[in-house]
Amino acid sequence: MRILVAGWFSFEDMGATAGDIIARDITCQWLDEAAVKWDVADCSKFPFEGGVDWRRANPNDYTDLLFVCGPFGNGWPVTELLQHFSSCRLIGINLSLMESLTAWNPFSLLIERDSSRKNNPDITFGGKPPVTPVAGIILSHKQKEYGKRSLHDAANAAIERLLNTVDVARVMIDTSLLNNHGELRTAGEIESVIAKMDVVITTRLHGTVLSIKNGIPVIPIDPIEGGAKISQQVSALNWPLLFNASSIDEIKLAEAFRYCLTTEARIKARECSSMSVKKIHEIKQDFFQQLFALPKKEFAYGN
Repeated sequence: MRILVAGWFSFEDMGATAGDIIARDITCQWLDEAAVKWDVADCSKFPFEGGVDWRRANPNDYTDLLFVCGPFGNGWPVTELLQHFSSCRLIGINLSLMESLTAWNPFSLLIERDSSRKNNPDITFGGKPPVTPVAGIILSHKQKEYGKRSLHDAANAAIERLLNTVDVARVMIDTSLLNNHGELRTAGEIESVIAKMDVVITTRLHGTVLSIKNGIPVIPIDPIEGGAKISQQVSALNWPLLFNASSIDEIKLAEAFRYCLTTEARIKARECSSMSVKKIHEIKQDFFQQLFALPKKEFAYGN
């Protein structure tokens, strides 16, 4: 027995989903557990290590064609796939059948997700919990007030290079309320998204502040040569990480990313937040003490 595992990930322009890929991997794991030999029919847009192009594959190399996950009906490109492997038995797993099984049932074995005869839970329930960290990316606009000291492009390029070397789910977060790129409408919505991240990488002061406030480890990159408000704020917060766009050591940047995913970094972020809250309480007390000590001012109206 040798099975070719196919699905919507086997076609170039059919839009495989995360669910398709997870279901594929679960099915392959099941076959491994049963000591069944298998290959995956992949395509250039959804490559699989050791995958094969089903159009070039020899049908005689396989006893079965297994189509996993998604809608399945009697139309192109499914019909082309079935015709190419007409000598193989057809197995379906986790499929939503578009037609009644009484009208069309090409399967030798079918364990459907839903059909005219039965409904089952989607097999992605059988997958392992996700382990990919989620990184909030908060980028500043170019700040013209700093003139030639503004190095935002260099900072953004360094961030992009880092993200291309790590397994991470990036979430772009815009802290501006006017024409927000993520359609976030309030400060509360923005902060709530930041608070759900595993790590934040930012060139914005409030990207740094709101991360530490919510106990989220942050990699602050000051985009101003020589340092400006972000550098000053990191010093005030006593946060151990800070980079400047003029001299980013990319090895240390990668080390900082790994550090931010540790329990130690989470504890440090909470410590910095707690310290800052105490300091703000002192600032509040000082504000009112000085406010009420101000001498009375006589206001004159007119000339």
